[in-house]
Amino acid sequence: MYQKSFNSMLQRQVYRMPMAGSIKNLMLQTEALGPPAAHEVCVQVEAIGLNFADVFAMQGLYSATPEGSFIPGLEFSGVILNVGEAVDNWKAGDRVMGVTRFGGYVSHLNLDQRYVVALPPERSFEEGAGFLVQGLTAYYALTQLGNLKKDMAVLIHSAAGGVGLLANRICQKYGAYTIGTVGRPSKIDFLQRHEEYDQVILRDGHFPQKLKDALGARPLLLIMECIGGEILAQGWEALAPMGRMVVYGNASFASHGSRPNYPRLFWKFLKRPKIDPLKLPTLNKSLMGFNLIYLYEQVDMMHQLLHELEALQLPPQHIGHVFAFEEMPAAIKLFQQGKTIGKVVVRV
Repeated sequence: MYQKSFNSMLQRQVYRMPMAGSIKNLMLQTEALGPPAAHEVCVQVEAIGLNFADVFAMQGLYSATPEGSFIPGLEFSGVILNVGEAVDNWKAGDRVMGVTRFGGYVSHLNLDQRYVVALPPERSFEEGAGFLVQGLTAYYALTQLGNLKKDMAVLIHSAAGGVGLLANRICQKYGAYTIGTVGRPSKIDFLQRHEEYDQVILRDGHFPQKLKDALGARPLLLIMECIGGEILAQGWEALAPMGRMVVYGNASFASHGSRPNYPRLFWKFLKRPKIDPLKLPTLNKSLMGFNLIYLYEQVDMMHQLLHELEALQLPPQHIGHVFAFEEMPAAIKLFQQGKTIGKVVVRV
C-alpha cells in the first residue's frame, strides 16, 4: 500500500491566506502536493493545534509572518503517508506529532523529518496536536529563562489556556508555588475542579491586592507574562528582587475582529508600560522575551528540551474544544474571544 517514495501529485485541502491582514481572507482550497524530498516525510494530518501566533500572523501582527501568500499553522499530528529516499527513521503508518514554521492548516504536508516526533500510543491525535508548541513554550520559558526552582513563587497568566495549564504542571513537578490568573470567573471554577494551582485569582481592578494576598510572605520570583499593558506593569511592580519576568505574548493587543483595530492598537502602544533598562541593576530584576520560532531554527536544542519535557511525564494536554476541518473559521473566532479553556484543536 505504501512506498518509500512516490512521484505522483497528491491533492490536498489547505487554508491559505493570500496575504496577512484580515482573517476573512482565509480560504479553503485544493492544491497539489508533490512527493517528499529526500529528507522529508509526507504526513496525512489528523489534527491541528491552534495558537495565538496563528491569529497574530493572519492579522499581520507577528514579525515572523511570511511575505505574500502563506498557510497558517504551527503544530499538528497525523500519520506518515510516505517518506523521502534518504529517510530511514520513519516509515509509512507511523503516528507522529510535529511542528512547522507555518503551513499546518492542511490535510497533508511534506516537511523535514527532524520536525516530527513519535506520538505516544496512549495519546490521541488531538492530544498530540496540542502538546509541542505550548509544551516547549512553557518548559523553555520556565526552566531555561526563568531558572525554575523548588518552592519558587510563580505567577502564571492565562492559567486556563494551553500554555498556562502545562506551565502549572511543570511547576508542580518542580515543587514550585503557583498562582494562576484568569480573565473570566468561569475559568476559576474549571481550575479549582481540575488543576492543582496553589492559588487562582481573577484579573480585575483589585488584581494587585489579590496578588499580594495570594503571595503572603513569599517573594514573587517568576512571572509567565502573556497579557501586557497594565497587568504587565502591576506584575513588574510586584516582582521581588532577583525575580524574572518572561514575556512570551501580548494578549491585550489581540483583536476579536477579523482585522486589527489599528487606532486601538496605536493607543495601547502609546500607553504600554515602559521599563527603563538603566534601572534594572538597581531594581535587581530581569525582563526577558521569548519567541518559539527561534527554537525552530535550533533543532538540536529543541529535541533536547523535548526530551527533558517528556521525562517529566506530564498528564496529557487538556483538550477543551474540537472542531471539524471545515469549521476552522468558527474555531479561530472562538479562540480569539478568550472564552476557550485548554487547547483548541481542529480535526481533519
